[in-house]
Amino acid sequence: MSVILFDNPYRNHLFPLTKTRAVASLRMGILTVAERWEKLTGSEVFIHTAAYLQDVYGTATSGDHIWIDASVIPDAKMIDMMAGLENNECWADEYGLIMGKTDLASKDFNAAASLQHFQTIHDHSAVRRIQYPWQIIQFNDELLRFDYGLVTYGRQSAPVSATNRCILPEQIFIEPGAVVEYAMLNASTGPIYIGRDAMIMEGSAIRGPFAMGNDAVLKMNSRIYGATTLGPFCMGGGEIKNSIMTGYSNKAHDGYMGDAVIGEWCNWGAGTCNSNLKNTAGVIKVWSEAANDYLEAGYKCGVIMGDYSRTAINSSINTGSVIGISSNVFGDGLLPNIIPDFSWGCKGVTYRIDKALDDINNWKKLKQASITEAERNILLHLYKK
Repeated sequence: MSVILFDNPYRNHLFPLTKTRAVASLRMGILTVAERWEKLTGSEVFIHTAAYLQDVYGTATSGDHIWIDASVIPDAKMIDMMAGLENNECWADEYGLIMGKTDLASKDFNAAASLQHFQTIHDHSAVRRIQYPWQIIQFNDELLRFDYGLVTYGRQSAPVSATNRCILPEQIFIEPGAVVEYAMLNASTGPIYIGRDAMIMEGSAIRGPFAMGNDAVLKMNSRIYGATTLGPFCMGGGEIKNSIMTGYSNKAHDGYMGDAVIGEWCNWGAGTCNSNLKNTAGVIKVWSEAANDYLEAGYKCGVIMGDYSRTAINSSINTGSVIGISSNVFGDGLLPNIIPDFSWGCKGVTYRIDKALDDINNWKKLKQASITEAERNILLHLYKK
């Protein structure tokens, strides 16, 4: 029996992050949603998402499966609920299916009417979901601590070099191959996790909770506040606070990133900063493409940035900004707080798709990768829309 993580009908409320990926591929804490469920269940995990994305993930094999809404935040009670499920039985709340067991084939599963696939439905109204991108920022502290326990349970950290200054070293875990020298690591405010073959350069100061994935790099004299996640192959530098970089993205230079969610294959030019607090200290409203309106996101929210987007040097990003996918962002003064997909600058000029694809491939070559046919097809699909 395997687990299938499905996108519910509200996946578009997580745009622009879910334009190019399934909800199960979002990173919060140390892990992606799919990686977290794999560790929690010990089962093979499949992903069921929008049709134009499905080729990236493949389809589940036949047989009994536990279907789980990928936006749900797991806890110990949910694991118990899952273990007790009988065939054609499920748990649900006001938003629909939370999890259920069925032998239904992926091609026959209807996320918009998912409860029709089950005979016995139990209520579990206390479940929490990630419904908007700024909630990823708000839950990152909790999930960093949760994932730290999952990833390090029963394991021994690699030794911490004597050149470092550590506070609460028992809450610092370093994977084999990681290099950390002459850094300040303060885990009294939350655990610190350093992934395989990652590097923290000299002079960096880190307050937990903090995680960096495999092959990620922090440049010299970086200042990192929790709760911050650098995904695999990311590069961080300057000042970063309470932010998530999904993977393969760069903020390599001085400048401030705060309360931000950054997709994959993004780059911040030197000196780029974002505001995360209004001058009035009031509630921040962030544009939602799905709602076609501004929605309240709390008192701290910097920027939500889709995959493959980049900023020019010294860019000034406004409070509560949304930057779409595959955009080359540049402009004078404070940038607009809505920058659409495939933008060239900030004055309504569209990034030519052939040029956008070539430039993405150039950026990927810098990390010994190349754009795949599946990625091209997704971007072409979105560009045509």
